[in-house]
Amino acid sequence: MARSAETALEQILQRDRLVVIAGLSVVVVLSGLYTVLGIGMSMSAITMTRMAIEMPGMMMASADWTPRYAGLVFLMWWIMMIAMMVPSAAPTILLYAKLVRKNDRADRPYASALVFLSGYLIVWGGFSLLATALQWALVSVGQMSGMMELTQAPVAAAVLLAAGIYQLSPLKQACLRHCQHPLVFLMQNWKRGTGGALRMGMQNGWFCLGCCWGLMALLFVGGVMNLLWIAALAVFVGLEKLAAGRPYLTKLSAAGLIVAGLALALSAV
Repeated sequence: MARSAETALEQILQRDRLVVIAGLSVVVVLSGLYTVLGIGMSMSAITMTRMAIEMPGMMMASADWTPRYAGLVFLMWWIMMIAMMVPSAAPTILLYAKLVRKNDRADRPYASALVFLSGYLIVWGGFSLLATALQWALVSVGQMSGMMELTQAPVAAAVLLAAGIYQLSPLKQACLRHCQHPLVFLMQNWKRGTGGALRMGMQNGWFCLGCCWGLMALLFVGGVMNLLWIAALAVFVGLEKLAAGRPYLTKLSAAGLIVAGLALALSAV
């Protein structure tokens, strides 16, 4: 009987895993399509990326900012963050759903996983709100073009240098460790119930934000709607979180960003 019960539990856990993976995939695909199509924006991300490749350095006038346009930019940022960050958060969400099934609310693992994900996305929504405000401010002082990238080399160089230096900071390393070891994070921060799931999701989001905000700021350098830049950053974030015990990836990225920042700063002199 014990063997049969164990086999049944394994089958349920496998089913849970497939269901959660399917749900996360739908979220990522829909978010990716929204980002690629640039819904509500004057140009799609495909068009903007092609223009960046064919006409690098093109100075196009920025759109007129109104509260409605700011709302669209906020949605663009938030949904883009969902598309970029949910894949790297998937291992934590999958493990959380498994632990809920085993230890907490065995009858509601999907609902708990959804609440956990919601908490995670709330944090990135806050980041997106700040990014939108910063973009609006940069446009208002003429520091960002219609291609949604910084117009002044010294400012772009400063962002590269700041991101590179932050890669080596103790705060970055501490947050990255939490992202790289989801089981440790979940065991140390476990909370029961729906409210606990929301708080845990937000905690995980804060650690993820602490790990990745500097990299996300690089979107201002390469182009907020440049698909090649978006994809490169998303892939790197995923690889960095998988590189537990291999700090060379973070160190190499820091060196590359610092060198690129210094080169850009010198070229502007």
